[in-house]
Amino acid sequence: MAIDPAFRERLQARADQAATASSPESIEALLRETAKPVLLALAQNAHLQERDLLRLLERKDLATEVVSELANHRNALGNYNVQLALARHPRTPRMVSLPVLKFLYLFDLLRVAQTPGVPSDVRSAAEETILKKLAGIPRGDQISLARRGTGRLAASLLMGGDPDIVCAALDNPYLTEAHLVKALANEDVPPLVVNLISEHRRWSHCYALRLALIRSPHTPFARVLGFLPEIAVPDLRDICLDRRLPVHLRNYVQSHCQSRSAKRQ
Repeated sequence: MAIDPAFRERLQARADQAATASSPESIEALLRETAKPVLLALAQNAHLQERDLLRLLERKDLATEVVSELANHRNALGNYNVQLALARHPRTPRMVSLPVLKFLYLFDLLRVAQTPGVPSDVRSAAEETILKKLAGIPRGDQISLARRGTGRLAASLLMGGDPDIVCAALDNPYLTEAHLVKALANEDVPPLVVNLISEHRRWSHCYALRLALIRSPHTPFARVLGFLPEIAVPDLRDICLDRRLPVHLRNYVQSHCQSRSAKRQ
């Protein structure tokens, strides 16, 4: 469809104004623009300050081209707050956001990993950057990270075996049953972790976790005995086929299955 020449002229005039506006008042009015050509021109305006760049980056409707121009603005380069905003924007090109991650502070990396709309590979890269720093993170920060980090981070922190960190991770709202099933299947899982999962007010009632706990050699025998009556007989028989189970436990589970089957007859 042909564009009305008068409309094109008005659009060009607004773009010209956006490219050269210098007063805070004129720039403020332009921050609410929606036309892409005008926003592109505004993003190149040398008079934009940090506050203006941040205001624009709060808008999730910006086109990728506009975000790219903002990333190249002279007041964006080397500005920590603007770089963080770029990393958290859903339209920031990967070539911009990924290199920024290595310069961000720990909990700002977490903000990137937890920001809705950020591409999954960027969120994963933020988590990876945190994981690489774990060894040098103070214990207090590790506890905070375990308590409010992503599920993946909480599951990784579990494996350290520190009681306070493990308890914080198990209460993390982002931790899932799948994370814990994977942790329990790990041969290097600390016995303390297994014990705390088996006693946890939330996780100890999950059926899949009970199956995994029964299979774990670190689960206290008394806890296994408490789980058996709630497990379906076919699942118990499947557990008995696992040769990694201690012989005494496998024999007990088999006996339990036979007893329950006999009662049904």
